This record gives sequence, structure tokens and C-alpha cells, in this order.
Amino acid sequence: MKDVIYISGHKNPDTDSICSALAYADFKNKTGNIPAIPVRLGELSRETQFVLDYFGVNSPELIDTVRTQIQDLKFDSVIPICPDISLKMAWSIMKKNNVPNLPVVDEGDKLVGLASLANITSTYMDIWDTNILSKSGTTLENIVETLSAKCIYVSDKINNFKGKIVVTAMQPESARELIEEGDIVICGDREDAQEIILDCKASLMIITGKHEVTEKIIEKAKEISCSIIMTPYDTFTAARLVPQSVPVSYVMTKDNLVVFNNDDLVDEAKEKMLQTRFRSYPVVDNDGKILGSVSRYHLISKNKKKVILVDHNERTQSIPGLEDAELLEVIDHHRIGDIQTGLPIYFRNEPVGCTATIVASIFFENGIRPCRKMAGLLCAAIISDTLLFKSPTSTNADRLMLKRLSEIANINPEKFAEEMFKAGTSLQGKTLDEIFNQDFKVFNIGSLKVGVGQVTTMDTEGFQSMKEDMLKYMENKTNDEGFNLLMLMVTDLLKDGSELLVTGDEKYLVSKAFNVQLDGKTVYIPGLMSRKKQVIPPLTAAVNESK
Repeated sequence: MKDVIYISGHKNPDTDSICSALAYADFKNKTGNIPAIPVRLGELSRETQFVLDYFGVNSPELIDTVRTQIQDLKFDSVIPICPDISLKMAWSIMKKNNVPNLPVVDEGDKLVGLASLANITSTYMDIWDTNILSKSGTTLENIVETLSAKCIYVSDKINNFKGKIVVTAMQPESARELIEEGDIVICGDREDAQEIILDCKASLMIITGKHEVTEKIIEKAKEISCSIIMTPYDTFTAARLVPQSVPVSYVMTKDNLVVFNNDDLVDEAKEKMLQTRFRSYPVVDNDGKILGSVSRYHLISKNKKKVILVDHNERTQSIPGLEDAELLEVIDHHRIGDIQTGLPIYFRNEPVGCTATIVASIFFENGIRPCRKMAGLLCAAIISDTLLFKSPTSTNADRLMLKRLSEIANINPEKFAEEMFKAGTSLQGKTLDEIFNQDFKVFNIGSLKVGVGQVTTMDTEGFQSMKEDMLKYMENKTNDEGFNLLMLMVTDLLKDGSELLVTGDEKYLVSKAFNVQLDGKTVYIPGLMSRKKQVIPPLTAAVNESK
């Protein structure tokens, strides 16, 4: 299995989630032996994209699961073959590489069939008729290669043969009754027999035994465009070998192939293998190009993917398939959630305003100075998560770390924050779905399923025109996904407060938690800036009091 560590933030990633994953991957790559790859679970917000563009950093790879996939296994590399090579050549390649089958690919390396030992050996058991070379479209090149032959004369008019195979093991005059125009004829060194073959207008004459061919015969062959080749084999051997010149495309398996894509899940591949009896299976990419082959042996050696979580520690917010992965670390600043592990792990959770503050601390604690780009990403994350210290989650640790990092990144935090918030808070051109889900998290509070999204903007007036449509969107989401309570915080950076939009059967909990009266399904709460510190704790308390 490819030995890498995936570092992932939460679903619907915010700037802290993305930047912390990128920076911590950079730290792990500087200090560890296993490559660390930052990944994301959703699309980037405008704010986050602005940050990455500003510091010239590529977005993390988007993945949708950490369950083991075929691409994670060390499956076998293969030698693909083209459809027109001979059976003899295919057999030789299989023996040389000790493989039971070979993928057959077109000019673009896309899989078109599978040639197996079973395909080839069955041809020796089947009694093919004498027209097999014609039916299969065998070329002269294949016949020459199969018979280790030497070309005496090759007609430029004929390459594919339409006639049958004839062995002239009889008197020359008797052969005249068997040979028809266009036939492929195997003969010896008798010149009288060769002349009769040419009189009958054969398309190919195969002379066995390394005998010389007279100029008279060659000239006559040219007149009727009959190619002549000479094989060192005797007549019996030549007759036995000729069918092996058939192109592999004639016998390969084309239909009902069991093929795996490189991103197929290993568990699903195992189920398919249990229903079949093949020794190995082709592996292709999303374009159908062959990558290798996989067998049951590779599945036995399956290992779990290694994962580090940043900026979250709740299963509902994390990557699908986490239960099948090996969780190594958690770096977070939120409440302790419900993720469980089978073995002890490194779990670092601190009551600071941003995960990036913790990640930066890890750099400095290990005597490593983050580069300018990583320092800039960490600065942006701290500014974003603390709303430039307007959020009550802000701590002195965040302030001190931003000061230290901004010197390395060579930015003015206040000026950068203004540019970043302007780029990230505009709602123009966004759909309801994009607005609601750009920073949305699901919480299990007691027996209730609670969802809380947050939109931080300087354009609250622009939001007012879409408020009713947003409430309808939330009602549908509540019903479709079974939420007991669904909330959207529209946080106004200018007024330092948030308007709450609320749907769900348990919306009375909002009044109880914040000691406010809902105006239908909305309420404005001054000073409400933090979901983590000002929303989830009082909601949890309200749920517990209602039991």
C-alpha cells in the first residue's frame, strides 16, 4: 500500500480547516519519514480561495472517502499488448513474465480485451477449419514471425489472406485439385509442385526446410502476386505452428470483463472477486487506460489509510470511511466530540480561537520556523476564525501568534484582514445552497440532530432580499435530512452581531438558550459572533435542561 498520511479538515471547509491542513502537512513533511498529503472534503469558499491565491499555494486535493481503494494497493504492473500480435507472441510474453493473462489495449492504451492462457490453450483443443487465417484477419507479418521465416518475395498487393490453408503432401497433380485461387500453401522443395501452386494462383507459398528457390519460381510468383516465405521448420511443424499466427484479438475475451477502476473500494472489489474465479483482474483509470492487475493476494495485504484530523473531532463533520482508517492524530480547538479510536493517539485540543494557532505552536515548539507561505496561511486562518479578534473565542495566544507569524509572512494583519473579508463576504452570485453550506456543521446534542451554518459578511443588506427564500431552503433541508433544529448565523462584521434563521420542531430551544423571543423564525442577537463558544454551549445546556 502507498504509505502516506492524509491530513484533513472538516466537511464544508473554512479557511482555518484548509490552511491548518496545508501547514500541518508541511510540518509533518519536514519532520517525518512518511509523506503527508493535505486534503479537503468540500469546495473552497471565496475567502479561502483568496488566501491561497494571495500566497500562491495550491488547493489541497479533494477526496470523498478514506476507505481503502484499489489505487492504495501495490497491485502488479502489467505489459499490455496490441490486438494484432500473434497467439505465439502473446504466449511467449506470458511465459517470460509468468502471468496468466495480458490486457489488450488500443492505440490510446485503453483496455479492449483480455488474452489469457485459457484463451490460447483452448485454441489447441478446438479443431479450427482451414480458413482460420482468413477468418481471423491474420497478417503476413504474423505468419513470418510465427514460423521464424525469411521473406523471399512479398507482394505489395496482398497482406490479408482470403483463402484456406493447404499442405501439399501428395503428388503435384493431385494438389491441383485442392488448391484454389488465394490459398495459403505449405510445400517442400519440389519445383514442379511449386509451379502447380503458382498456376493455381495461391496468395502465399510457405516453403519448408531452408531450401533454395529458383529465379524461375520467383519471377512466376511476381507475375501473379504470390508472396513466398521460407521457414526452417519441417512441414509437420510448420502446419502445426501456422494457426498460432492468428491475432490475439480473435480469441481474447471482450465481453463481460471483470475490470476494476483504480478508485474502486477494496471491500467492493472483494465481493466481486468472490463471485468469480479469475486469477487476476485488470485495473484501469477513469479514462479506461490500463494501470495494472490486481488479485486476491493483494487484498489479503490490505492496510488502512493513515489519517490526521485538524479543526474538528466529530464523526459527522469528518471524512466518510473514517472508521476504516487508522487515525493517528487530532489537532483541534473545539469541544470533544464522538470520535473513538482502538489505540492511543496524539490528541491536542486547546481552548484557543483557531486551530492554526496550535499548528503554529507545534512548528515553534520543534524549533522550526514556518516559511513565508505557510506563515501567511496560518495568519489568514487566525484572522478568519477570530474575526480579527472580534470573536469571544479569541485569546492572547491567538494575538501573540498572529503578531509573530505576520512578521514572517511580511503582511499587515489589519490591511490583509480587510482585503480578505471583502473578498470572502460578498454574497453576489452565490446560490442559497452555496451560502448555507459554505461553513455548515452538524452536531449531535443529546438525542437531537442539530445543524448550524454561519455566514460572515459585510453585506447583510444584500442578504435581506434572499431571507425568505433561505428559510424555505432550510425548511426543505430540515425535512429531507431529519434535523430537529437547523440554524443559520448571518454574522455582521460591521455591527459585531448575528441574525439567526431557525427551522425545525425544536426551535423553541433557541429562545431558551439565548433568552430571546423569535420573530417568527428569525432573531438578531448583538455580540453573537462565535458558533463554537456562543451557540453550541448554550444550546447543549438548553437541551440538557429540557430532558
